[in-house]
Amino acid sequence: MFILYMVHLADLVAKHQMNFHSFADDPQIYLHCRISEVSSAVSKLEDCISVIGHWMSANRLNQNADETELLWVGSRHNLASLRSCTPSLQLGEDVIRVRDHVRLLGVTVAADLSLNKHVSSVCKTCFFWLRQLRRVSRSLDTESLKTLVNAFVTSRVDYCNSVLASSPKTITDKLQRVLNAAARLISGIGKYDRGLSRLFHDELHWLGIPQRVQYKLAVTVHRCLPSQVPTYLADHCIPISEAPGCQHLRSARRQQLNVPCVRRVIGRRAFAPAGPTVWNSLRDNLRDSTVGPDQFQRELKTQLFACLLNISSTVR
Repeated sequence: MFILYMVHLADLVAKHQMNFHSFADDPQIYLHCRISEVSSAVSKLEDCISVIGHWMSANRLNQNADETELLWVGSRHNLASLRSCTPSLQLGEDVIRVRDHVRLLGVTVAADLSLNKHVSSVCKTCFFWLRQLRRVSRSLDTESLKTLVNAFVTSRVDYCNSVLASSPKTITDKLQRVLNAAARLISGIGKYDRGLSRLFHDELHWLGIPQRVQYKLAVTVHRCLPSQVPTYLADHCIPISEAPGCQHLRSARRQQLNVPCVRRVIGRRAFAPAGPTVWNSLRDNLRDSTVGPDQFQRELKTQLFACLLNISSTVR
């Protein structure tokens, strides 16, 4: 029933010339503005939320100001300029203060779009469960311990890990230490014992954090091509053969995707450039449209393992 209401809510937001996105009962309103336009942007937000509040009251819904959060996203320089004017929202008698980070579907989004808070939160939770599992590990067989580790640890590491695309190594190394600790727990080897790499790849068949991110992006793009995902993802997966002026390129015959140009380093983390970039790096046989989902995932993992082994041999 609530989904039917959300259709009308999107129309209300569109009338105020703002963007709207919703996951079930978690709607978000956002707009882009310059530093000089912050005051007018705040007024537009207040007017839009006020209209939404009246609409919700008319439909016997409650707008909870305690659950309403405001986040200004930008570069550190722009965010420093905003601190002097503190652009909060005035919604009737309630004042919505600016937050330095918000939690969106389990992902902690910081104002400067850094991932330190999110990764630190995931690592904290995972290490907590590893400590709990270590206490009962002697009473469990290996398969049961693997099941519990996958349920409480690796599932949290893999959740929404596509946001880690093009992240620096300092970020991914934190999550890699979680997987290393989980592998040592399953095998029972010590922290400074050798053989962790062989155990990690050969026995557990686990990919490293960068490869897990590439896996998630590639699988998402594979689902985008037959339009099995929402349009806000599928619209970013445009074959080069359909891009204007690119139909005669050799990459168009190889079923590669168009990668948009980005001006900033942080822009590379968006799905629009990150997804097609990972897709174009796959072998030609994997980009074949006739490959089914199960076969694609198996061959994709094989390719990622092969690349990982080549990197390891090169380092040695």
